[in-house]
Amino acid sequence: MKLVTYTNGIVSRSGVIVHNTVYDLVTAHQYAHEAGLCTLPELPPTMIDLLALEDIGLADAHAAESWLLSATAAQRSVCEAGDVQLISPVPRPTSMRDGYAFRQHVEAARRNRGLEMIPEFDEIPIFYFTNHQAVYGPGDIPVLPLHRDKLDFELECAIVIGKKGRNIPANEADSYVAGYMVMNDWSARTLQMQEMKLNLGPAKGKDFATSLGPWLVTRDELATRRIDTPNGETYDLEMRTVINGKSVARGNVKDMTWTFAQIIERASYGVTLYPGDVIGSGTCGTGCFLELNGSKVYDPAWWLDVGDVVECEIDLLGKLVNTVVAEDK
Repeated sequence: MKLVTYTNGIVSRSGVIVHNTVYDLVTAHQYAHEAGLCTLPELPPTMIDLLALEDIGLADAHAAESWLLSATAAQRSVCEAGDVQLISPVPRPTSMRDGYAFRQHVEAARRNRGLEMIPEFDEIPIFYFTNHQAVYGPGDIPVLPLHRDKLDFELECAIVIGKKGRNIPANEADSYVAGYMVMNDWSARTLQMQEMKLNLGPAKGKDFATSLGPWLVTRDELATRRIDTPNGETYDLEMRTVINGKSVARGNVKDMTWTFAQIIERASYGVTLYPGDVIGSGTCGTGCFLELNGSKVYDPAWWLDVGDVVECEIDLLGKLVNTVVAEDK
């Protein structure tokens, strides 16, 4: 199932993609309920409220999708969202963490700074909190002048937590995942490098924008690519970034050294995770200009500028397309 949040410019609502068309999830659920396919009498209109219903909410969303798949074109038409714009599937996550799970990226980034690989990488899956109130979907990304000084992309995969949990063991953690998304963790490298000299952060180098989307794909949709491991499941999903038509990054979700299950176990230790929390994988190998420039893939260095079109894509998860635009004070 591919869940979305869409807007007509006035209000935002949750939807579902069927036959490459956006359907209003609440309306489709009403018809599915009349057909006796649902448990709940209605679904809430926002993704956060849908996720807050946990398993029963997603089960009813699946039922609405099933009704759409079996309905005639005429029946489906009453549920079409029409001429709308997709925004982030989860526009305002309850919280947002970003991991550091790809060894290739960490090794290259440290090597480019003349540093040995840090042994603690193999001891704990780490993450930082980023700004869950600065989330974008497909479309324009407004950046101020200081952000445009060595502006960078970061190609990542993200999960959304689908049910409340605390002290979640890795062998149970995958059942807490509502679904997967493409993530672009925008980075202002000059700001980031300055502030991190103080051994705190990243903060202003990261907190201005994170892109998620174009849709939230539930686990069942990815079953054919699932790889079961002793540390939880992962997926054989190729990752790509194309900028202005040029291929610049390529990776695979299965190359994560730490699984999302292990990250969830760490993140939930002594802490409650909530439906709507987002957790990113961290950058895949070759997945940002900081790594590529430091490795002399681009010399002179390549950084993003106003007008650049950044396409981050993951197999089965879709293509997240953003354009850098100038924001002035």
